[in-house]
Amino acid sequence: MKELNVFITKSGPDYELLDSGLGEKLERFGNFVLSRPDPQALWAKRLDLEDWKKADAKFVREESSAKSGSGWVIRNKEMDRWSIDFAGLKFNIKPTAFKHVGIFPEQFMNWRGLEDKVKGKKESDDNSFEVLNLFGYTGGATLACAKAGAKVVHVDGSKAAITWAKENAELSGLADKPIRWILDDARSFVTREIKRGRKYDGIIMDPPAFGHGPENEVWKIEEHFLALVEDCKKILKDKPSFFLINGDSAGYSAIAYENILLSLVEKYGGSIEVGELTIQEKEIKGKETRLLPCGIYARWAI
Repeated sequence: MKELNVFITKSGPDYELLDSGLGEKLERFGNFVLSRPDPQALWAKRLDLEDWKKADAKFVREESSAKSGSGWVIRNKEMDRWSIDFAGLKFNIKPTAFKHVGIFPEQFMNWRGLEDKVKGKKESDDNSFEVLNLFGYTGGATLACAKAGAKVVHVDGSKAAITWAKENAELSGLADKPIRWILDDARSFVTREIKRGRKYDGIIMDPPAFGHGPENEVWKIEEHFLALVEDCKKILKDKPSFFLINGDSAGYSAIAYENILLSLVEKYGGSIEVGELTIQEKEIKGKETRLLPCGIYARWAI
């Protein structure tokens, strides 16, 4: 039976998971504390209610029949957009309409692994190392690879996300790195790359359960995911290095992602690592530390 790994993001100077429970999480990003929903937090909270009430902002969902909608209740008027240091990079933080803030801290170990993979390849091969990052969002994986010396093609269907990613690159001192920022539908882009004969050393994807491309192309993971992965396999180089799939909202098992990548082992060798992405709560004296599950990953590498 395949061993499932657990990647753990721990507290750092600019990020902490302070508490979680009853469907919510309390996090510190730099100088500001945010409270937002998290369906995985099925347990009881540990901090007092008064500690939660001190949050600078709280994301509220209205689900009554009389009122529907959701949004941030900002308690600290000085909070707008700010930056944090995380994983050796800098990120602009901004609460969005979908409860996100521009960074997924649970990806810390994945980004470290990508940096190590790129550096290892660069040390043994003078050829350029090229990475494709699909559904690239605000650029965490892109910047990790670029910092390590890779050429990166960053694809996202949101113009706002790409602008945000470029800002993060500037903040991180990576604006001059060889990154191509592509506003496009992921499936359409990969189809054209096949026709162009473009090849990559590594591919990263973090597909949402549902979404839209820049031309309102519909993405449904249950309908389009497998075909996209199979097309991506066609644009790997003859001796590729890795293929990383992340997931946080579709309800699939990491083992399902592993099964999709098995053909890479059969063709190129290497191995597959699968597991969960988690964040460790800040330690409380006399309490066992808890992990908040935040998603899954499957990574083939050689």
